Amino acid sequence: MSYQPVIPLTGYNGWKFLESTLDKQIENYADSASVKNDRDYFEQKMSSPITMEDFLSDTRLLRISLTAFDLGGEEWKGGFIRHVMEERADPDSTFLTRLNNTAYTNFANAFALQDGKVSLSADTIATLGDQFELASFRSAVGDVDNNMKLSLNFQAKIGELVRAESSETANLYRLLGDVPVRTVLETALNLPDDFNSLDLDLQAKILKERMLSVFSISSVSDVTKPEVVDKAIQRFHTMDMIESGQSSLSSGSVALTLLNNAAGFGATASQNLFLSILSS
Repeated sequence: MSYQPVIPLTGYNGWKFLESTLDKQIENYADSASVKNDRDYFEQKMSSPITMEDFLSDTRLLRISLTAFDLGGEEWKGGFIRHVMEERADPDSTFLTRLNNTAYTNFANAFALQDGKVSLSADTIATLGDQFELASFRSAVGDVDNNMKLSLNFQAKIGELVRAESSETANLYRLLGDVPVRTVLETALNLPDDFNSLDLDLQAKILKERMLSVFSISSVSDVTKPEVVDKAIQRFHTMDMIESGQSSLSSGSVALTLLNNAAGFGATASQNLFLSILSS
């Protein structure tokens, strides 16, 4: 039986518990037989060059490879994945830029074709193995509590999506193009349900205005600061609880969560349990 992540609480307090135990839980998860077997299989298969046809036809290898980029479950999109890989090999193609999906861009760059084959260095294989373990753990967390998975994705990906050397427009477009990160921001910023139907330029304008106002930052790149990342995740959980109308939510519990964040709350598991009881 594979390791199941332990998340005894919901909401922001549950997030702080997960965050405080994250390293140990990832270690336990990576030591489980199914994860170790998948990593060993990936390392063995990629130890020598492999043709694109063999790569795409090996559903297990493809699943592990896609999972490393948080694309697990999309291995059935064989034709699309082929197109992504072929377009990456075409220097004149703008397909990946227009796709505006950082996960697929990173996947295509990692598995770039050379004379019709994928050839990875030992260091790259090891790095992708680590990425697979982390992304697979996030997926397992989602099986327990999807909001925790979204929080982990946000924490892991925000620094990759928002880059100091990029323009604010480019950063905003990358944020809008990453569905998990976008979901956290839309909820945390209390954006309307019809936000997605707006023109992309207008979405970017509204997203920037809300981020600067709600997070009290002066530029989009400030969203990568640890304290702002934590504030965004705190607001995501709080606003989600409000929107879902959970019966356990009280004005006291909302206030407590906000105060915890404002005070730079770095809770241990026992503190979280105590605060959960206190606010119930």
